[in-house]
Amino acid sequence: MQIIAQNLGKQFGREWIFKNLTFHFQPHQSYAITGNNGSGKSTLLKILAGTMPLTTGEIEYENKGSKINPADWFKQLAIAAPYLELVEEFSLQETIDFHIRFKKLYVKPKELIEKLGFEKNQHKPIRFFSSGMKQKLKLGLALYSDVKVLFLDEPTANLDEKNIEWYLENVSKVLKDRLIIIGSNQTNEYSFCNHIINLAFFK
Repeated sequence: MQIIAQNLGKQFGREWIFKNLTFHFQPHQSYAITGNNGSGKSTLLKILAGTMPLTTGEIEYENKGSKINPADWFKQLAIAAPYLELVEEFSLQETIDFHIRFKKLYVKPKELIEKLGFEKNQHKPIRFFSSGMKQKLKLGLALYSDVKVLFLDEPTANLDEKNIEWYLENVSKVLKDRLIIIGSNQTNEYSFCNHIINLAFFK
């Protein structure tokens, strides 16, 4: 799975967030999108994921040389980000059951709950989860989804030291099999990445 980005640009009002960004995101590689606050990291991830329109440029998605219809692109990816919402009324088990209706997991739901360390929270409504628990759940659902591309935006936001270690341990388990793109300005979140794209160079 690869993403070919050509001359990407995004403008809000009269301000260009970034422009003239050309890059080839290749299979089984990990990329960090870095830059200061407001540099467009989250914006670029949303554009690459297909959830935000471009101002200029074009993006092609390919799998083993065959182009993927943008309408089918969502089937190939999973996203974890602090701003993504969970259904607060669902329990943990219901959240996982709902997720696998759209994205299969390559572990059983029970095993995912164990990996998260949430055995005692299986039937607890999400609204009673802390912000750190919610972020860890989003990460778990993304990391263990049976997809070829992962987008992780500020992956350790709201996580304590112990759960940052959990993130680093679990992301390392999926590095070889995925194209991973991480938006971050925290070195520890992406220190394992093969490539770094600093948006300061695309202004």
